[in-house]
Amino acid sequence: MPDPTAPPQDSPAWQPPADERLPVLRQTDLGRAKLLPDVDHDGGWLLTLDDTPQSYVDLGDPTHLEFEYTRRLGHLVDALDGPGRKVDALHLGGGALTLPRYLAATRPGSRQRVVEVDGPLLDLVAQHLPWQGPGVDITAEVGDAREALATLARTAPASLDLVVADVFHGSRTPGHLTSVEFLRLAAAVLRPGGLYAANLADGAPLAFARAQTATLRAVFPQTCLIAEPPVLRGRRYGNILLVGSAGPLPVADLVRRLAGDIFPARLTDGADLAAFAGRTAPVTDATATDSPPPPDGAFSVG
Repeated sequence: MPDPTAPPQDSPAWQPPADERLPVLRQTDLGRAKLLPDVDHDGGWLLTLDDTPQSYVDLGDPTHLEFEYTRRLGHLVDALDGPGRKVDALHLGGGALTLPRYLAATRPGSRQRVVEVDGPLLDLVAQHLPWQGPGVDITAEVGDAREALATLARTAPASLDLVVADVFHGSRTPGHLTSVEFLRLAAAVLRPGGLYAANLADGAPLAFARAQTATLRAVFPQTCLIAEPPVLRGRRYGNILLVGSAGPLPVADLVRRLAGDIFPARLTDGADLAAFAGRTAPVTDATATDSPPPPDGAFSVG
């Protein structure tokens, strides 16, 4: 008997049953991409690039955020001033557009722009995991994240409520997206009180995370860092979320939301964040390098 709650077959969210879906493989500009169906969850798909997980999308429920770091970005979206209020957002790095889908579902009518450097990857996602639907205003384009941000800073300053940088070439963040000069462009496109968030990854001795923290603090008056305690202690490699704003951050709200996660993360700000950065100098274009590679097997899947 058909599932009465399933979307109709002419809906972008419709998918065949899990046991009828097949993996999709394609060579893209940055590597070998795979779309792997979640056999335990109808509508669920995992995107990997060179066997490194990039995104998880639930076509039937865009509010389902599978990855822990994505849930933390979701908490940030939820904590933006005025629940349900439309926002203008820029996503640097597309993947399978997990967060844009979430924002469109929780804040319908929000205007969102996605910039992804890998054109064939974006085509793959558009073909097999379409994102358009009622109340969805997402424009996706191929381009370099920094070039797009620089153009926007020149042509439409102070026009956005949210900028999210989630750019990985394979498993590393490109150096030109880690400098003070890059963050100044992000600050220039934000409205007063707008938020900048960067998803990064690091492990012991956390030199990259400390340098990125120092860089964020050099540009934004209000900053915080979100990560699981074992990552902050250098016990394992993992995701680190950095958040900056010219105005007050929703710290109390974020702490409450983070505490409810299966794997709770710690929010660090103020004096504690300054101590974490220590005497590390901010990164400039002249000193910027790609983020360190993860240890073997840190994120890879077969």
